[in-house]
Amino acid sequence: MTDSAIARFDADAAARGLSVDVVERPAADSLEGAASLLGIEPADIVKTLVVKRHDGGFLLALVPGGRSIAWKKLRTVVGVNKLSMPDAATALEASGYERGTITPIGATGGLPVYADERVLGRRIALGAGRHGASAFVDGDALVAAYDATVADITDEEPVR
Repeated sequence: MTDSAIARFDADAAARGLSVDVVERPAADSLEGAASLLGIEPADIVKTLVVKRHDGGFLLALVPGGRSIAWKKLRTVVGVNKLSMPDAATALEASGYERGTITPIGATGGLPVYADERVLGRRIALGAGRHGASAFVDGDALVAAYDATVADITDEEPVR
């Protein structure tokens, strides 16, 4: 992440009055490993995924750990018949962040945010816009700051 991206992240959080704690951390090889490193439950780690709309636009989906996008549910909430995951280069172009670092905080493009309802009522960790860091934020405050649409948009991931 460049210094300008760090500045963009910090400026956006400040402009929205969002209290964010960025914590440096080593890489983890699993959701459980990441949660252990951060001292939280896996469900408190929230992935921010760039999703492509059928019309070429994009949105951000907030997905708690251990869950995945339920495409039918998300399409219904968004009000479209087709959504897809873009490739890594397109996700970077749409959000300003590389996969694994994506966050609504400082994301480019003014993308609408759709949050799974399980994000509410908890302190969550999400991408901090750079590798080797997590941003801790109150889920309710994050949803409010981005006027996110909140709904049941995920399913539990199958046990592997």
